[in-house]
Amino acid sequence: MKKKKKPVKKAKKIIKRRAKTVKRELTVEERIALANKPGQDAMKLHPFFKGKIQIAPKCVIRDVKDFAIWYTPGVAKPCLDIKANPEKVWEHTNRANTVAVFTNGTRVLGLGDIGPEASLPVMEGKSLLFKYLGGVDAFPIAIRTKDPEEFIKCAKLLEPSFGGYNLEDIEQPICFYILDRLRKEMNIPVWHDDQQGTAAVTVAGLINALKIVGKDPKKVRVGMIGAGAAGIAVLRVMAAYGIDPAKVVMTDMYGIVHKDRPEFEKHFAYTKDLIVKTNVESRKSERIEDAIPKTMEGMDVVIAYSKPGPDTIKKEWIKRMAKDAILFVCANPIPEIWPWDAKEAGARIVATGRSDFPNQVNNSLGFPAIFRGTLDVNARTITDEMCIAAAVELAKVAEDRGLREDYLIPTMDDLEVFPREAVAVGMKAIEQGVARIVMTKEQLYKKASDRIKNARAMSKSLMKQGFIPNPPKD
Repeated sequence: MKKKKKPVKKAKKIIKRRAKTVKRELTVEERIALANKPGQDAMKLHPFFKGKIQIAPKCVIRDVKDFAIWYTPGVAKPCLDIKANPEKVWEHTNRANTVAVFTNGTRVLGLGDIGPEASLPVMEGKSLLFKYLGGVDAFPIAIRTKDPEEFIKCAKLLEPSFGGYNLEDIEQPICFYILDRLRKEMNIPVWHDDQQGTAAVTVAGLINALKIVGKDPKKVRVGMIGAGAAGIAVLRVMAAYGIDPAKVVMTDMYGIVHKDRPEFEKHFAYTKDLIVKTNVESRKSERIEDAIPKTMEGMDVVIAYSKPGPDTIKKEWIKRMAKDAILFVCANPIPEIWPWDAKEAGARIVATGRSDFPNQVNNSLGFPAIFRGTLDVNARTITDEMCIAAAVELAKVAEDRGLREDYLIPTMDDLEVFPREAVAVGMKAIEQGVARIVMTKEQLYKKASDRIKNARAMSKSLMKQGFIPNPPKD
């Protein structure tokens, strides 16, 4: 008979195993070094791979004889079929799964007006996320113009090639004008990711943050640092969800936003109908440097899409917020304050736009799935209600996993979140009557899930076979 292991010996093994998993607290210098590492790696790997995307076939090529089908003479038949019935373009080509990532490089990340060439690494990255997370074929289109009319004309001329437009990194206020015009004048879905995409994911995080702290969305007071495209879109979608805009105070580079400001009409020409509903208590700042602390004072929530930090927001300002404060500091590449400093200052929940910190509130959780659902039903547009449907489902996925202060919304490696979000968007499009194709929930889930799984499997296969080489070792 074998002797049983002694309880003490067994306990020692468990303690030893657990000890290996215990990590010491990082110093501030180590945290900053880790935060800077992605940028250092990017400078090594971008030139190594010479970009991030390529075109690959999706049809069989058994031998060169197949080109008689895919090109001349066989291709003439589908061409003539489309000429007779233009709607057949969605069946014979990849247009139904193709999105243009359209920019002029005037408002790139937290970098500002860096031009169309310098914007391309971001647009390629966007296209990569579209494919890997949503199974969508996206292509960067960077054009050299700051004239909104030229931008609109170019976008309209290219419409026959794409199933949708993702506008990206365009300065405000013309981004509002361009989006409104193109949505009205084009027959494919057009959206501005810095507006609608940012808003959908931010609202998803806010829904769950409020659940954790037990506050009513209709009663919370919200400070918004930054009144650019992202901030105003977040306000619009928050208001549509149920946040009272009267309880919102915004600030921009000129101070606290209020309707009596001399330049109010000029700065908010396209959005004044919404902005005028905010700040009913008429908070004002005599000096520009007082705007952010005065906006934050007593707020339940502060959402910042403003100047990259880490000193844009200071610890002492967080201390003046309400109990159980929620802080979203979403500037890229560096948040307005480091999350550990915000926690030390008393914020209960902190979110950023970065994937290397907990609670990433980033468009990457929104646009791949929202477009996946939009394209799968061949929707004519992307409505705010479709964005809210995505936000609610995104929040629900995290809730199903178990909410925590450091887990508000799912991460990009959650395989289920993207098809679930796509289904919510597709079903809302069908409900609103903007979909050309009607499908069941089950059909939509299978279609989205298959597309996304295939895209990920293809990337892994290319790496395994060596067609995507391993990066050099440090």
